[in-house]
Amino acid sequence: MKIKCLIVAFFCFGIAVAQQNFTLKDCDDALQKNNLQLLAQQYNISAAQAGIIQAKIWEQPVVTADVNAYNPEARRYFDIGTNGQKFFAVEQLIYLGGKKKNEIRFAKTNAEIAGLQFEELLFNLKGQLHRSFYSVYFDNKKIAAIELQISQIEALLKSYEVQADKGNIPLGDVVRLQSLVLNLKNDRIEIIRNNTSERQNLNFLTGIDGIITPSINEKEIVQNFKTEKFKKDELLALAKEKNPEFLIAQKNIEAQQIAVKWQKALSVPDITAGMAYDQNSGAFHDQVNVTLGIPLPLWNKNKGNIKIAEAQLGETKAKAEFQSNLLKSNIESAYNIWKIQQSESENLKESACQNLETVYKGVLFNFQKRNISLFEFTDFMESYNQSNLQINEIYKQLILSGETLNHITNTNLF
Repeated sequence: MKIKCLIVAFFCFGIAVAQQNFTLKDCDDALQKNNLQLLAQQYNISAAQAGIIQAKIWEQPVVTADVNAYNPEARRYFDIGTNGQKFFAVEQLIYLGGKKKNEIRFAKTNAEIAGLQFEELLFNLKGQLHRSFYSVYFDNKKIAAIELQISQIEALLKSYEVQADKGNIPLGDVVRLQSLVLNLKNDRIEIIRNNTSERQNLNFLTGIDGIITPSINEKEIVQNFKTEKFKKDELLALAKEKNPEFLIAQKNIEAQQIAVKWQKALSVPDITAGMAYDQNSGAFHDQVNVTLGIPLPLWNKNKGNIKIAEAQLGETKAKAEFQSNLLKSNIESAYNIWKIQQSESENLKESACQNLETVYKGVLFNFQKRNISLFEFTDFMESYNQSNLQINEIYKQLILSGETLNHITNTNLF
């Protein structure tokens, strides 16, 4: 028996150590520090910035050497002396038509898109984190309230079972209390099942081991999410200014416009310019020449690639317009849902919640004193449990709807 007690005590101590209280800021900081998806995306930014460096680099100059291997007249090998023959040339490719300028602009735009993609990932992960954080908090409250009811009713049930064995009360009363306990336990299991996935999400996003217990000033937070500090008409403009998904769509148009210009620039022939020295094979001894070369644009004018780039530009513009319409629709929907949740929460007066707890304690006390019937007690307990769950769900949905608006506008509206 002592060994069992020690095992239970050790297990409980382990749970206590594993549980950690975290504020939302703590979780946000852990997300940016530990999340592997964010760390991986940062390498994409570095790669895009390296692309700018590469785009600025010109082609290497080409050096050509032509030296005599065998002079049949003098019967001499490698005759490269004063009367021999050697030829040297150096050539450089010179881009025309703005190719290099457009290549650099395209690389810079891609780097900006990579930065926005990082912001988009952070934006989405923070949205998930905030939803899970508040969901876990209010689900924990629901579970704690149900467990308190279960413990109190089970204590009553034990005394009822003793009295039923003695024949002082009918067995049906015991069964009714047992049924009430089972219903409460089923409610708890359902909430725990939903809560488990949100808890796992918190651990996954933050990279924190152990049980994360959200810590908030509930009264202050709820009041904050009830208060409308913005005008509905301002939300769309705010989202178009800060929403990463919308900004990426706009930046993709810019990148594709540059791509079209780049493809058109590629149709312009480039010049190869250079200098050459010829010892004896030219018209003059020790001849120095200037060389120029340019391909004739007879067949390949890059028309196919230009048309491809223009078609991709049209596709990008259509996608950006879709993203704009989707953003507008999402804001309208999110705002309407928040207004409904705000109205629901406004109908919940703090005094009403306090009165519910007062009545609960009074009913429990009076039932223990046998001042009310079992039917009245169980009927109230079922109503109380549902009311308690609904109150927490209303506050939870208020905050989640507000977080959705925060997420879409990428702004702390609340």
